[in-house]
Amino acid sequence: MSSSSVSKRKQLDLHVPRNFKLMLVISIILLIACMIASLSLGARIVSFQELIDGLFNQNIDSYGANVVRKRFSRTIFGLLCGAALGAAGTLMQAVTRNPLADPSILGVNTGAALFVVCGIAFLNISTANQYIWLALIGAALTAAFVFGIGSMGRGGATPIKLVLAGAATTAALSSLVTAIMIPNSYAMDQFRFWQVGSVGSGTWSSITVFLPFLIVGMLIAVITAPALNALALGDDVATGLGVRPIFLRLAAAIGGVILCGAATALAGPIGFIGLLSTHVMRLVLGPDLRFLIPMSAIAGAIILTLSDVAGRLIASPGELEVGVVTAFIGAPILILLAMKSKARSL
Repeated sequence: MSSSSVSKRKQLDLHVPRNFKLMLVISIILLIACMIASLSLGARIVSFQELIDGLFNQNIDSYGANVVRKRFSRTIFGLLCGAALGAAGTLMQAVTRNPLADPSILGVNTGAALFVVCGIAFLNISTANQYIWLALIGAALTAAFVFGIGSMGRGGATPIKLVLAGAATTAALSSLVTAIMIPNSYAMDQFRFWQVGSVGSGTWSSITVFLPFLIVGMLIAVITAPALNALALGDDVATGLGVRPIFLRLAAAIGGVILCGAATALAGPIGFIGLLSTHVMRLVLGPDLRFLIPMSAIAGAIILTLSDVAGRLIASPGELEVGVVTAFIGAPILILLAMKSKARSL
């Protein structure tokens, strides 16, 4: 192996980021605080004693304790969806080497949504398991289509071309979704609450269905992280270090699609979680994906849970869906990132 390859390999053996331990402690504290806020706050604000009774004393059947128990499944579901979307965003940015990549921006969410609404309208699907498989197929096909379109022409898959391809695909698929829903009142009723993105329907049953997909997707993300670090140095260098770029991109993309598709199937097309969580963690910890992927998952869980709590408080006694809250937060940040990136790649 040449001396330059040895030098590049040494660059991959990065030490633990300087701020990692501190950031991990802060993230765990924030995660616990978010869980407490999600269980306590909403149309009915519960006291600390009711919170303790609802979690640890099953013999007490007070109204406040029952509210906490009903919110518990919603909170866990939101944390899992946020973690899946955070990790999916990191994987997509690594695979495309595009700092603006995100399941919602690349049209993956919309592709999943199109297949779900087709299933509702034409196949009369109604279970979480059916939603997930259709969403995964739609997400995979859309991801392949966007990357294929973005790779055409001179320069291959540049960040701007991928974002434009994703935006165009999202617009086209959204039109198809609308065209299918308008003449079908049943599909519209079933789809309109799911479409904006919400964790309010999270139950222990949906968590049970979602958990295997989350585990498989996270395992793929963690296993591919070291090789994706090599890929960030360029395909030639990665090949010299024993990495097969095409196979690696395919494996990582499958992991991202599983995470994004499963979360989208059950919670709806919630946008910007992957973008926000990954950029926050990359700013603090640097680019090493061995640390960035799990920390982005934690950050995604925090952001989604906080957004869910904010939606409940803003529209109390009603509820503002979490997809609307994340869109309000994420859209200005996306514009800022797009202005600063100037077509840079990772």
